[in-house]
Amino acid sequence: MIKILLADDEERMRRLVSDFLKRQGYSVVEAENGQQAIEIFNTAGDTLALVILDVMMPVVDGWETLRHIRRHSKLPVIMLTAKSTEADELFGFGLGADEYITKPFSPMILIARVQAVLKRYNVTVNEKKTYNGLEIDQTAHTVFADGEEIELTPKEFELLVYLCDNVGIALSRDKILNSVWDYEYFGDARTVDTHIKKLRLKLGKKGDYIQTIRGLGYKFEVEK
Repeated sequence: MIKILLADDEERMRRLVSDFLKRQGYSVVEAENGQQAIEIFNTAGDTLALVILDVMMPVVDGWETLRHIRRHSKLPVIMLTAKSTEADELFGFGLGADEYITKPFSPMILIARVQAVLKRYNVTVNEKKTYNGLEIDQTAHTVFADGEEIELTPKEFELLVYLCDNVGIALSRDKILNSVWDYEYFGDARTVDTHIKKLRLKLGKKGDYIQTIRGLGYKFEVEK
């Protein structure tokens, strides 16, 4: 299993990113500051495939952590930061960062960047999932139902992937909003209902896999 080191002092952000990475089949080791990240890198760096670093962390910040990693390794590194100026990005790339993602961001965008960086380093993970006639290829960004390709919008695709990654689990509308749209998204829960309706329609008979949980939200359940 591909192992990723995630360092961020914000627990909520760390939990969000970690959960999404795990749902994609990655193993995640967490650190709450740069010092912990450096210690993990020093002891288990040869088992890591990628490092995700927040810039603003206590004890040792992300820049210094990146400098330490680059003194010893070419391990790919993605930086997460609230700083969005061109100078900040150029500074990060100058230190050897492979990607630079500004907060707030969609978790699915982060996943896409992780996949892209790992691909550049020839590290791959199986991104094709099949659910009784419904096939989802996250690398190719395609969906097939009984062999017929289904055209989905990017958000519909993200929604379907999220539901499938939580197969058998009842998900509230709020949880779906926070996870698929944005961790700071404050939209109406009806947004979820609208997208679910369109997704079911496009999937045809496979749309029945998306079940309504009265008073809560939805659940992806494949027929036995």
